[in-house]
Amino acid sequence: MKSLEELRAIREKMQGKVGFRSEDATQTRVVVGMATCGIASGARPVLTALADAVQEEGLNNINVTQTGCIGLCQYEPIVEVMEPGREKVTYVKMTPEKAMEVFRLHLKGGQVVTKYTLASEQLGKE
Repeated sequence: MKSLEELRAIREKMQGKVGFRSEDATQTRVVVGMATCGIASGARPVLTALADAVQEEGLNNINVTQTGCIGLCQYEPIVEVMEPGREKVTYVKMTPEKAMEVFRLHLKGGQVVTKYTLASEQLGKE
């Protein structure tokens, strides 16, 4: 069992990481599905990898947060990227490694990683 001080330290650390930063119209939102199906599919390490990378790089214009059910259980873990003035990009079947590629190429470089998107996944099944 953790002490009260340890729990406070964990809370303070996490406040800087996930979903507690102020948002404005210039921020990119990165939303990770963390419903039961997402967690069971490995969404927690994906969320942690993205949040850690954003914090380590000091990218205050990117807000990594979590949500509940996105409604596409067969594609979990899901990461949605919402950039101001651009169409939402939905990444599916993510892993921490894929998430880091999305971080590097899309969030930092501005290039959508098409091979991991929902549209790419659906085209492959036709």
